[in-house]
Amino acid sequence: MAELEIQNQNLMPKLIDYLSSLLQRVAEANDINGRFQPQKISVFHGLTRPNISIQSYLERIFKYANCSPCCFVVAYVYLDRFTQCQPSLPINSFNIHRLLITSVMIAAKFMDDMYYNNAYYAKVGGISTTEMNFLEVDFLFGLGFHLNVTPTTFQTYCAYLQKEMLLLQPPPMNLEDSSLFMGRSPNLQYICFNEDESSSQQQQQQQLVV
Repeated sequence: MAELEIQNQNLMPKLIDYLSSLLQRVAEANDINGRFQPQKISVFHGLTRPNISIQSYLERIFKYANCSPCCFVVAYVYLDRFTQCQPSLPINSFNIHRLLITSVMIAAKFMDDMYYNNAYYAKVGGISTTEMNFLEVDFLFGLGFHLNVTPTTFQTYCAYLQKEMLLLQPPPMNLEDSSLFMGRSPNLQYICFNEDESSSQQQQQQQLVV
């Protein structure tokens, strides 16, 4: 998967900018929505909003983590899955930084042959090693240890991000359509596709070709 288009280093600054902008909007929207709906407090929540912006924080991770570019797409997939599995823990300004450093670290461990240990990522993220260890365990259980990202899933997320970046369009304003956003409607529609349904459709297409 590392050989896909996202491997192009020229796209990485745009990817970081776009992801930062998207997550910023999601966090701000959920901050407002939190006034009307109760949101569960987790180990990812800080007592106050971090002084560093989401974009600066993500740029810092990109600069020092030295993980492969595809890890940031996989981390985005993990964040999307996490919010689906934990609907009472929406992304907001109090937890996004810890969620980011944790998702990127886990993505690097799963995707890359060589990666830094938890102590190093803790320094990059500005937290203690002990806290980094707790965040990793909590995130893994929050995902149900669903770490595998199929090529189809990766390509779908990658294509969506690249399309938005190349068109120089801002993240969609209708954040209610994203699972990263905790909407007021009980019937949320997720931005990601149903992986099982997609796999079934792909098999049917292959059978038709045969």
